[in-house]
Amino acid sequence: MNTLKIALLQLSPASGTKAAMESGLSACAEAARGGADIALFPEMWSNGYAAFDPQSPGAGDRWAAGAVAADSEFVRAFQDAARRLKLAIAITFLEAHDPRPRNSMRLFDHRGRLTLSYSKIHLVAHGTEAYCSPGDGFVVATLETARGPLQVGAMICFDREFPESARVLSLLGAELVLVPNACVFDDHRMTQMKTRAFEDKLALAMTNYPETHQDGNGRSLAISPIAWERDPPRPRPKYRETLLLETGPAPGIHYCEFDLDAIRDYRRNSIWGPTFRHPNTYAALVDPRLVPEYVENDALIH
Repeated sequence: MNTLKIALLQLSPASGTKAAMESGLSACAEAARGGADIALFPEMWSNGYAAFDPQSPGAGDRWAAGAVAADSEFVRAFQDAARRLKLAIAITFLEAHDPRPRNSMRLFDHRGRLTLSYSKIHLVAHGTEAYCSPGDGFVVATLETARGPLQVGAMICFDREFPESARVLSLLGAELVLVPNACVFDDHRMTQMKTRAFEDKLALAMTNYPETHQDGNGRSLAISPIAWERDPPRPRPKYRETLLLETGPAPGIHYCEFDLDAIRDYRRNSIWGPTFRHPNTYAALVDPRLVPEYVENDALIH
């Protein structure tokens, strides 16, 4: 068994970028002591996904002014920690960008090397995210781990509610998708996540904020793609629950483990995923004329 261990850092940072950096580094040190291969933060850790009143004059601009650069002390501190702790770290932050900041993640490997840079693509044109710029595209990168190379991608919060996100990552070869999150997570979203893992043969790890945060209620997740397992005595494969871990609402560091050998065997031998696609019939999916314009009018957001 080739087991990958991920630490889901279901925590709330103290107020301010400096305090978030210090509490985040402490959490990474604990994750390393716990034997994790990867530490995953919730969404936009640098400011704790801070909220503001969009109706207040200047509030959005002041919020955006708190963005940090990709080469800032904040980001470099986690790169140094990855090297020092021999721990891959997926750190999230509000990234300084022109014309508006981005909701970003950087993944550093256990030697402190930058492996993956991703900025959230699917933004809600409402409140906080109206002050952000979307990312340019989905990316899959090779993460070198003590367990060997692993193909890793990312979705951030609202990204996971679009089937195209996970499908593109699957087509690009992702085996594991990291999902930083900040919302009240419910059963509808749980079903979405299990579906994404099943239909695209992806392992998913999601870290949400705990109940102590205004945009969190815990329920961080680890989901396996393995929905059926070989059972030679039976004429058909045996059903398997894909939800490996669902946390409670309280703050804490939670660990999940994925059997990479079993996942790779399943990906090679199961019928789901990209194998039987008919892309010549999917033109409507990429027709921009079929994307309705969003008009804010008492939007239903939860």
